[in-house]
Amino acid sequence: MKEWDKLWDHPDPFTLELKVAPEDIDELLHTNNTVYVRWCEQVAWAHSVALGLDQDSYHALDRAMAIRRSEFDYLQASREGETLVAGTWITGWDGKLSMQRAFQIIRPSDCVTLLRGLMHFVCIEISSGRPRRMPVEFIEGYGPAVLST
Repeated sequence: MKEWDKLWDHPDPFTLELKVAPEDIDELLHTNNTVYVRWCEQVAWAHSVALGLDQDSYHALDRAMAIRRSEFDYLQASREGETLVAGTWITGWDGKLSMQRAFQIIRPSDCVTLLRGLMHFVCIEISSGRPRRMPVEFIEGYGPAVLST
């Protein structure tokens, strides 16, 4: 167990290691807020893929989990060259139409949480963009990953 593993808000996060690149830096000489949003999307997709639900699956099923609402708390800045770890969990879901993911980004070098976030998703039919019930493949893929309360 790494020293910073105890910082996670929830147990057993799905994680993705990140490196702050020069193009991530804005005029304030720190990582631009939009980059954190992109990283949250990346770790969410990587988790979905690990659960067997990739973009090809989404298109074959004509279903997707689309972001309906996002919330982010930017707690500390990061700088070029730093290594970060993004973690995600499925923290809520009704097994029919909606799902919620929590995110946390940690800088292991000083054991600091840089960001906490939530994304609320709704299942849509890709071809129409309209809300639709989750197919059984989503229930079987995402369901076991939902955090127990």
